[in-house]
Amino acid sequence: MALFESYDRRIGQITPVLNKYDMQSLEEAREICLSRGVDVAELVKSIQPICFENACWAYTLGAAIAIRKGLTKAADIAATLGEGLQAFCIPGSVADDRKVGIGHGNLASMLLKEETKCFAFLAGHESFAAAEGAIGIAKSANRVRETPLRVILNGLGKDAARIISRINGFTYVQSSFDYATGELKVVAETVYSDGDRRKVRCFGADDVREGVAINHMEGVDVSITGNSTNPTRFQHPVAGTYKKECLLQGKNYFSVASGGGTGRTLHPDNMGAGPASYGMTDTMGRMHSDAQFAGSSSVPAHVEMMGLIGMGNNPMVGASVAVAVALEQATA
Repeated sequence: MALFESYDRRIGQITPVLNKYDMQSLEEAREICLSRGVDVAELVKSIQPICFENACWAYTLGAAIAIRKGLTKAADIAATLGEGLQAFCIPGSVADDRKVGIGHGNLASMLLKEETKCFAFLAGHESFAAAEGAIGIAKSANRVRETPLRVILNGLGKDAARIISRINGFTYVQSSFDYATGELKVVAETVYSDGDRRKVRCFGADDVREGVAINHMEGVDVSITGNSTNPTRFQHPVAGTYKKECLLQGKNYFSVASGGGTGRTLHPDNMGAGPASYGMTDTMGRMHSDAQFAGSSSVPAHVEMMGLIGMGNNPMVGASVAVAVALEQATA
């Protein structure tokens, strides 16, 4: 019986990775992790109980590789987890082409590094909802970080930001942008709850210029774009423009293009670009991103269809951080 979904299509790419790190099988990889007191499958399922078995084994492989390498710091372990995820990509798939597994590892690594101070969702409506997942990610990361990770949301529309803040208990930050001088001011802040939720600062912008200015004011180091709402009007232009300006300033900024819409929203046929071209949002993401995801933010089956593993992209970020932190603490 196959260990996981699409076993026959994946194992040819997994076996060379096992051999590279002197492992005979995935079962051996699991034993290596258990010998450190870390049950990777249990951790992964605790993040998203409906994930596929291939997700558990992919993270198990990545964790075993990190142990074989003798890594002890969560940021380094997280980057190595990406090797395991990438090995599970189906050859020729969207996920394989975009190196999504490596991207996931690199994102988690960035969130665990001390130089990363602020993590931003450049938001469509689905990214506002995903901020709740970011709270859990920050909690896990903060177990090994010296400085707590700050989380902000930066999206199109001030009314939308206020409503989302009130519904979710975030802090709404009302800003005002002077188009003549390029100056951004905070007009008011409204806190809608106590505890961890209030720590998420939620901004609404009138346009791209204000969105970029918000990123600068908050000192965004890492961001994820959503793609379901206004991807060509806000998220991707903000990330791309901010990327350029950070490069000019010598600032390190890690940009992630995410969401189920990446690769299908605004199909190339509709843009007169030809059926083999990238979708418009996919194209924009490839222009600015350091890592690009494939498939749904939350639905395992959709990410599986893209050729990665059966786990939502947002839970995957949480799993990468959680497994990396667990391995660091196991070696402490």
